[in-house]
Amino acid sequence: MASWDLTISKELSMVSDFIRESIHSDEELLTEIADYVIGAGGKRIRPTVAILSFYAVGGKNVEETVKIAAALELIHTATLLHDDINDGSSRRRGKLAAYKKYGVRSALVTGDFLFTQAFSIGSKFEPAIVEITAEACSRLAEGEIRQQIRARDVAVTEKDYIEITTRKTAWPIAAGAKIGAILGGGNLEEVLAVFEYGTELGIAFQIVDDVLDVVGNEDVLGKPTGTDVREGNITLLIIDALQRGSSEDRKALADIVKKEGQTSEEVHRALDIIVRSGAVDIARRRAAEFGERAKAKLGPLRPGRFKLELLRLVDLILKRES
Repeated sequence: MASWDLTISKELSMVSDFIRESIHSDEELLTEIADYVIGAGGKRIRPTVAILSFYAVGGKNVEETVKIAAALELIHTATLLHDDINDGSSRRRGKLAAYKKYGVRSALVTGDFLFTQAFSIGSKFEPAIVEITAEACSRLAEGEIRQQIRARDVAVTEKDYIEITTRKTAWPIAAGAKIGAILGGGNLEEVLAVFEYGTELGIAFQIVDDVLDVVGNEDVLGKPTGTDVREGNITLLIIDALQRGSSEDRKALADIVKKEGQTSEEVHRALDIIVRSGAVDIARRRAAEFGERAKAKLGPLRPGRFKLELLRLVDLILKRES
């Protein structure tokens, strides 16, 4: 269940219930692994934005939006399964990663199963909705590949980072917002507004994620910090830290990030360098800037409770600790 203190807990419960219905299989192990991953919880940011956008444009009957929001969450969960295998991550949301518990082959098949179930749900919608969902998946895949190609590349710029983040994180959130507004009967200006809101919000969300990977509480996060350093993901914090501080620190950080198989001591040293450089505070300010841009995009929406909830969601994301 989502941790956001918003007024759509009933609708998010409907999303969770529909997800559990959708992951049932005649093969008990497949259902068990899918339930294990889904049961680990999550922030449910995509369903939250989709449902709030639906209501913010005047939508009344939320059932169809619940279904497509569930499909988007299934797609996201499938990518997490595959990401953990690719990254060698041992924990996810405080639990043993699914591939560690059930084996790589079973986890891969379960990820494929979740993708299939998601598109089975989506296929029942009008072509425009299917196209938006498919494009979100394509953008996500592009972002993942770009990130892999540029891993350990200390020449990555802020522009490169934003392009990767827009595809990998922001587009799926924006797609949910757009679909919610379409299903809610929003006009073209409203649909564009929430899509652009979702894009800016998604970038802010990812920057906060990257900050927490440096200074977050591991018990609250449910996973170790320093994942980006270990995997060579060049975040906004690493980009900034490579440009600040002493020449010794900059060289040390570059050497650690470029190296595969760093020791725990090296990862901790890299995190210390990032913190000393002031990059954490700069990243928080950048996240806040994207958050303010997200809020500004909502101008065309009618005043009301759900517009206020979309605005409040920005603040909750900027303040989150997990």
